[in-house]
Amino acid sequence: MFSASDIKTNSAAHTFFMKNADYFQCLFDEKCNVVRRDFLCGKKDAALFFNPDLTDSEILRQFLRAAMNGGKSVADIEKSVVYVSETTLTTKREDAVSAVLTGDAVFVLDGDETLLIVDAKKFDKRTISEPPTETVIRGPREGFTEDIKTNLALLQRRFKSPHLCIETVTVGKQSKTQVAVVYLSTVADKKTVEDVVKRIKAVNIDTVTDSNYLVPYLEKRPYSLFKQVGFTEKPDVASSKMAEGRIAIVTDGSPMVLTVPFIIAEDFQSGDDYYERSSFTSFLRIIRLLALFLAVLLPGVYVAFQTYHYDMLPNKFLITLMNAIKGVPLPPMWEMLFVLLLFEVIRDASVRMPRAVSMAMSIVGAIVLGETAVKAGLVSSPAVMLTALSSIALFTAPNEVGTMSLLRMVITLAGGIAGALGIIAVSVYIVHYLCRMDMYGSPYLAPFAPLIRSDLKDGVTLTVRSDMENRPLSVNTPNRVREKRPEDLE
Repeated sequence: MFSASDIKTNSAAHTFFMKNADYFQCLFDEKCNVVRRDFLCGKKDAALFFNPDLTDSEILRQFLRAAMNGGKSVADIEKSVVYVSETTLTTKREDAVSAVLTGDAVFVLDGDETLLIVDAKKFDKRTISEPPTETVIRGPREGFTEDIKTNLALLQRRFKSPHLCIETVTVGKQSKTQVAVVYLSTVADKKTVEDVVKRIKAVNIDTVTDSNYLVPYLEKRPYSLFKQVGFTEKPDVASSKMAEGRIAIVTDGSPMVLTVPFIIAEDFQSGDDYYERSSFTSFLRIIRLLALFLAVLLPGVYVAFQTYHYDMLPNKFLITLMNAIKGVPLPPMWEMLFVLLLFEVIRDASVRMPRAVSMAMSIVGAIVLGETAVKAGLVSSPAVMLTALSSIALFTAPNEVGTMSLLRMVITLAGGIAGALGIIAVSVYIVHYLCRMDMYGSPYLAPFAPLIRSDLKDGVTLTVRSDMENRPLSVNTPNRVREKRPEDLE
């Protein structure tokens, strides 16, 4: 590969152009799939750099047709190209190199140090469809895709406001991934926005292939068991959170949009909640909360009662239980942990299996393995039943399945080691730990700890939309008023 210092030309008229174009070509590796096309732009020499696999040939053809008509400078040619959606003038060679590698074309003109970046990207995009992780019965069914422009367009369709701000940051030394921070300037807290942008700019890694790569840099406690950044695949959910004062982080190549600040109450809320009657939604939220407590505590409570507190059980239930566990070789704690791990293996395998067989294999595997283990006397039927009930209940809050599965193991160990006292001690520690967490000024357990009465309108229960006049106090925002009642309007 030649270097800029090796460039020689016999024509004094073309010296500057050759140095400018050839030096730019030297910035690419010799085997890099970048094509250079030299042509005459009027009476001047010109060159176009592009990646044929990433650029739209029709856009390049139209651009060349317009550019060959001539122009005194790159700026003049940039003004004449009106059909290209986006063009950028730059004197920074690094920006131009990044543009070529992301699918744009770069135009170089003799006698002009300015480079013209032409938006000529051509990607095969996944069509907008209902996201598989957040299905709804009512409400919008469109979901984010892997294309950042499509995702930003979905958000801009919902905010036809001049206050919708988009700050773009390039992250990844090799991947050069675009990350957009999207927020409403009149609603989002300015300090929070600056903190988020600062954290994203500080990311110094080679590649960013998904939005989850940014999560550890956005979290205040990256080693915590509990998630501190929200994520969604639905534009209506992201826009609703932004309307409350939160910030959305859109990453090119990922359908998952991150939102901050995040509180744990968000994971007990579903997109369907706001499209149903508030009374029915309140009932469902209470069911979800009870189901999650049941999922986490039930295995540990069962082990604790069977090991230490069996005398507190009713006689008839105790007799039934003793008959069921008769002959089981494992102690209660190890028996329950074995069944829990068995169900985790089945769940993980069903996710990774081919979609055509995953559902059948997961159902058949759970039934066959459970029944066979009970008949063989390795585990008892109550342990299998309680584990299955607990595992089903976990999915009432699908975004918390990973965290709650680990907590379930910890509670089971505590119940097997110290009985009810151990379960209470671990539960108190967890609640104390969560009370101390604060995410960008938002208490993690809000609106319950601290108790924020106005935010309880959208807490465990949901009140009528017209009664939620103000934005949540748990989210920092300079604009608290969300809506006005009809009688308050002038």
